[in-house]
Amino acid sequence: MSRLDELIQELCPDGVEYKTLGELGKFYGGITGKSKDDFTDGNAKFITYKNVYSNPALDIDVDDKVKIGDDENQRTLEYGDIIFTGSSETPDECGISSVLTQQTDEKLYLNSFCFVFRFDDTSIMLPDFSKHLFRSSELRYQIGKTANGVTRFNVSKKQMRQVKLPVPPLEVQREIVRILDSFTLLTAELTAELTARKRQYEFYRDDLLTFSNNEVEFKSFGELFDVRNGLNKGKEFFGHGSPIINFTDVYNNRWLAKDSFTGTVEVTPDEIERYSAKKGDVFFTRTSETKEDIGMTSTLIEDVENCVFSGFVLRARPKTDLLLPKFCAYYFSSTAVRNTIVRYASFTTRATTTGEKLSKILVPILSKEKQEKIVYVLDNFDAICSDLNIGLPAEIEARQKQYEYYRDALLTYAATGKIIAQTDRQTDRQA
Repeated sequence: MSRLDELIQELCPDGVEYKTLGELGKFYGGITGKSKDDFTDGNAKFITYKNVYSNPALDIDVDDKVKIGDDENQRTLEYGDIIFTGSSETPDECGISSVLTQQTDEKLYLNSFCFVFRFDDTSIMLPDFSKHLFRSSELRYQIGKTANGVTRFNVSKKQMRQVKLPVPPLEVQREIVRILDSFTLLTAELTAELTARKRQYEFYRDDLLTFSNNEVEFKSFGELFDVRNGLNKGKEFFGHGSPIINFTDVYNNRWLAKDSFTGTVEVTPDEIERYSAKKGDVFFTRTSETKEDIGMTSTLIEDVENCVFSGFVLRARPKTDLLLPKFCAYYFSSTAVRNTIVRYASFTTRATTTGEKLSKILVPILSKEKQEKIVYVLDNFDAICSDLNIGLPAEIEARQKQYEYYRDALLTYAATGKIIAQTDRQTDRQA
């Protein structure tokens, strides 16, 4: 019998009590009343939307800063706080959690697109247990159901108060944390190695894609592309019909093919013509919570029948055949281009870019042969860093699936005293 078995048999043989978030604590918002200038030369640490979205345990070793006046009454984060993203382009990505698991004397301020849950009795749950629990399949399912919207989905705090969670004894929580952290530690080590490789890749990519005026001719983005906004429709039109390129498809992929996106939307023939997506089109995310995430780009590298694109995305359609689609995919994700997009983006409550702002980008005009050589080199390097079928990416993917399976199994066992049935999907996730 394992240590966890012993603890469950001793402390909660008949399962544990479930409580709602509304019974356990309160919700609070992030900072308010800030303008674009307040995020330049700031004097206090600032927790971004991306930080919350990307990290089950909040990363507080950051350089993001916001300007806070001596007489301002802004709420700061506390040890054990659970932070949630407030909105997203899809309901499945709303309410992603991150937990402040480190004790710090520094004041940490939260962005306005996220919100905080704080336990009334902070001793009821270990922060390290919360980081696993609130990303478990069961809680993600409950939280996802609280999201409402049409073109953009927002979490309802009122409905969030009804989310139920198990509260095991602290000794049980501690043992589950020990087991699950052993999984995530190895994944973190592998991810750190992969990150180092990706930085090396980015260095070589930027070197290959850096040209002087003496070497090549440059044309402005506006000379080479026509830009337009995408399709906006009501919620009832989504889930069936023609394929649609959404914000997350562009954000998560350097290039797009038939199997890159799964969203569908009911559209008219006129809408298919006006919002069509064709091979060679370059897409940019139009809005974001932070300037750093604005204008993320992806290129469609093959034709997809009747495909359209979302209103959260800009489509740049080539006016000429001077540029290869894959060359565009690499060039527009280079550091120099990213810096240009960020520099000219506007920022009020959200960061925004437009076709006019993208026209500031300068594009080198290379021979097709030179473009093909650059693409060949970067394709090979990219495969080493990103291909989920080989090397480190494959190992990280397998470890993450293994962790997710055992996380859900252990949390269910701790809550009910029963081992969950291993479905076909869960079996696949251990492979």
